[in-house]
Amino acid sequence: LNNAFRQLAMIRALGWPEPVYAHIPLIHGADGAKLSKRHGALGVDAYRDEMGMLPEAVNNYLLRLGWGHGDDEIIGRDQAVEWFDLAGVGRSPSRFDFKKLENLNGHYMREADDARLSALIAPGVARDAGREFDRSDRELLLRSIPFLKVRAKDINDLTDGAGFMFRTRPLDMDEKAGSLLDGPGKTLLAEARDALAATDDWSAPALEAAVRTVAERGGIGLGKVAQPLRAALTGRTTSPGIFDVLALLGREESLGRMDDQLG
Repeated sequence: LNNAFRQLAMIRALGWPEPVYAHIPLIHGADGAKLSKRHGALGVDAYRDEMGMLPEAVNNYLLRLGWGHGDDEIIGRDQAVEWFDLAGVGRSPSRFDFKKLENLNGHYMREADDARLSALIAPGVARDAGREFDRSDRELLLRSIPFLKVRAKDINDLTDGAGFMFRTRPLDMDEKAGSLLDGPGKTLLAEARDALAATDDWSAPALEAAVRTVAERGGIGLGKVAQPLRAALTGRTTSPGIFDVLALLGREESLGRMDDQLG
């Protein structure tokens, strides 16, 4: 505000038309202190390059920090241009809530074009896999995006979630996944492997039906069979739906990963 008076004096001296000034409220950090270079503020490129936020999510969130339109939270750029007026600008400082930004980014991730997301994460997935991607790798990655993006909060999350498809066999198991392949889990994996190998139709519904027969024969829930199966296929305890994973990996790769763990 101090600069406004100096600027007005210069504008009047030059005979220029005077602008209308409006004050946008400050943004405070989670602790309530004013954001600054020395206190929590980041360059906008850090949200994209380091945190994996989509530009449209950051735009939407920053807009809502200082301005509102009723109860609307999801506001695209075109809608913001149409709706914006100074009456909607808040009077009090806003508090930056990274969790809200993360949730908003998750919404935009789910709405984003699959080809765009695939192109954004391909360099990172290839780097983590330790190889250059060929056409078949890029096609597999693109096919996987609809299943991966529903769980991803940001680009980093999506990159990490896609990694299991391109890992070198035999897969390294994380500790929890490895524990699922001991004793009874390994027995269930062997039974599931035999049922899947006998399946001609390698589609998610047919694969689910095959694994369900194993669960029903053992008098257990489907999840009990899916857990060691997921561990063998991904090396983790979390992934997209396990039958989607099987369909994405294909028959040869899926059976090969199971055989690696069965010895």
